[in-house]
Amino acid sequence: MSPIHHARRWLWLLLAYAALGLGILGVFLPGLPTTPFVLLAAFAAARGSKRLHARLLAHRTFGPMIREWQASGAVNRRAKYWAIGMMAASSVIMFATAPKAWMAATGTAIMAVVGLWLWLRPEPPAG
Repeated sequence: MSPIHHARRWLWLLLAYAALGLGILGVFLPGLPTTPFVLLAAFAAARGSKRLHARLLAHRTFGPMIREWQASGAVNRRAKYWAIGMMAASSVIMFATAPKAWMAATGTAIMAVVGLWLWLRPEPPAG
């Protein structure tokens, strides 16, 4: 393995673990999304560590979501509701606590764009 290939593999692995860590934090912190970070972790792991990628695919909670995304870019409706609900709650919290209204408005606008994109994603076939 060439040194460049080896370094690239380590960078993908570092991105995978960083994204996975942020995704896990997102389970507990409002405003920090879980799903996009877990999907990013799977993407990076597929390029940096076949073993980590296999573990993510086999995970009881994250595995089905990752497999649906990889197969068809699909996100199930329950995940959409949760994500959009958490973004709405985070928006309320930001408007209640931000020192300047434009700060909360900026975050809310970004979440609205992400929410719209997420809602427009296809849903996996029933079965």
